[in-house]
Amino acid sequence: MSRPLVFALLLAATMSPDAAWAQTSIPTIAQISALGPEGEALSHRAGRWNVTESVWDHLGANPVVSTAWVAERHMVGMFLQETLLAAGDAAAAPNRIDYLGFDRVEGRWDYLSLDVRAPVGLMPAWSFDRGEPNRIVLSFLPFAVAGGGPAVTGQMLRMQEVVTRDGPDHETKDQLFILADGTGTPWLAHRYDYVRQH
Repeated sequence: MSRPLVFALLLAATMSPDAAWAQTSIPTIAQISALGPEGEALSHRAGRWNVTESVWDHLGANPVVSTAWVAERHMVGMFLQETLLAAGDAAAAPNRIDYLGFDRVEGRWDYLSLDVRAPVGLMPAWSFDRGEPNRIVLSFLPFAVAGGGPAVTGQMLRMQEVVTRDGPDHETKDQLFILADGTGTPWLAHRYDYVRQH
């Protein structure tokens, strides 16, 4: 038997188990489009929730608290869609719509928010890694805010959102801001506190 043939047979013998494993472990499009464990966990958050919003305008400020919101959630494919509405107004237009889902190709969480209460445009965010469904940490692309006075002053902002679920009927979304003002100081600027309606 020639040396090249012996080498080829030995190589095939050592590679075959790995090659077979690789062939069986590659998911199909249908499999990767399924909810998976992360999507299944999100699906349990569907329903109607009472929302308390707390806003801190700057580090050290007293919060402005509002209980005027209701969130309606349902699954759209692999994403949990949340619509924030004025409580008690059945005909109210959405104030914010957001989508949260787990990208099984990239192995991370995807998020997109549209909030009509402030001129901030579409706000996409992603997690750095897989994390886990009960504590999702999302980092946003830097974006501009209009400022707090009567005129548009403009200020760049970095934001991180931490979504924490501590049971089937309660979760929070904490939004930490860092202004591009040279201080690099984060502060808790928004908190959405969710309690499921029964």
